[in-house]
Amino acid sequence: MPTDVPALPKAFWALWACQLVNRLGGFVQPFLVLYLTQDRHLSAGTAGAVAAAVGAGSVVSQFVGGWLTDRIGRRRTMLTGFVGTAAALIALGSAASMASIWAAAFGVGLMADLFRPAVQATVADLLGPRERVRAFGLLFWAINLGFSISTVSAGVLASVGYSLLFWINAGTSLVAALIVYKVVPETRPVLVEQVRRPFLPVAARDATLLVMVGISVVYAAIYFQGYSTLPLAMAADGLPSSTYGIVLALNGVVIVLVQPFVGRRLAEKDRPTVLAASMALVGLGFGLGALADNWWTYGLSVIVWTVGEIGYATMFGAVFADLAPIDLRGSYMGLGGVAWGLGAVIGPLVGTRVLDGAGATTVWSGCAVLGVGLFVAQMLLAPALRARAAQADLAATTA
Repeated sequence: MPTDVPALPKAFWALWACQLVNRLGGFVQPFLVLYLTQDRHLSAGTAGAVAAAVGAGSVVSQFVGGWLTDRIGRRRTMLTGFVGTAAALIALGSAASMASIWAAAFGVGLMADLFRPAVQATVADLLGPRERVRAFGLLFWAINLGFSISTVSAGVLASVGYSLLFWINAGTSLVAALIVYKVVPETRPVLVEQVRRPFLPVAARDATLLVMVGISVVYAAIYFQGYSTLPLAMAADGLPSSTYGIVLALNGVVIVLVQPFVGRRLAEKDRPTVLAASMALVGLGFGLGALADNWWTYGLSVIVWTVGEIGYATMFGAVFADLAPIDLRGSYMGLGGVAWGLGAVIGPLVGTRVLDGAGATTVWSGCAVLGVGLFVAQMLLAPALRARAAQADLAATTA
């Protein structure tokens, strides 16, 4: 781990612990499609649509979370999200009808991502532009340290019974809320009321922001094939859910082992170029799925797109923080999350339907083509992003 990491403030490390604890119990989302198809006996298309309902809730969650972050504060928004997530997970695990499954799935998405804009805005409040890449990289590392453990244990627990996954996931959400309550202070900048402009008119005039959001939607749609189409494709090849858990755990293991060593180096690189290369690598990594039919070839695909994910996740939050004016920081970060949520809706819906209609090879080939397209789009946007980053750096230096 980098030697200057201890210089980060105590509040940041509390957020780091929140991410770790929350992700250690993050069992439900990776196994939701398998739970619905194997335990609740729903079709692949219906299960994909329920997963998309979680994504739909996330779209609303990120927008609302960003607004709440700027209006009621970072700390209150995080507490609301973590406690609400626990309640929604219990409701989903005990839902008895399709109507209640749909409602609870939407509720999980609505609550589970409410805290994200608040966490990202808090990091931007606490740290200057040059420190944020390292901080966001460390948060990403904490998430995946927990993820690498949870996916393997979830595969074992799922073989015993899926209901336990919901209860443990809810419990870790409450532990994360307790950490925020005890340690994390409020960091929202104190501004005169007139300075807090309405978000939508400002965002609608920000062409760089809107293009970045569009690119991020497509990226997220590719990424979420790993939680919707991938388990179904592996099951179609005769691989059990425990194998999917192990293969997906490679994602977390690679991040845990690699990210601490590349995080500082990535912070020194050009952010738009790293984003472009990372998006291409994710698309091409999923494209390797067209050649996979056993655990190790699927594992190779996961390793390749994970390397791309490291670069994207390390830079994503810092880029949106560069774009954000100080009075709308939470809302801008929330809009970045909205893009992620839209991809979580589009990805499972399109991926599972293409899988049913045209087969896995078509899905994975499409991911590769989209990855190359994202590389081109991101490089075209790069000059505008560099200009905004320079403005943010100048503003921080002046302040």
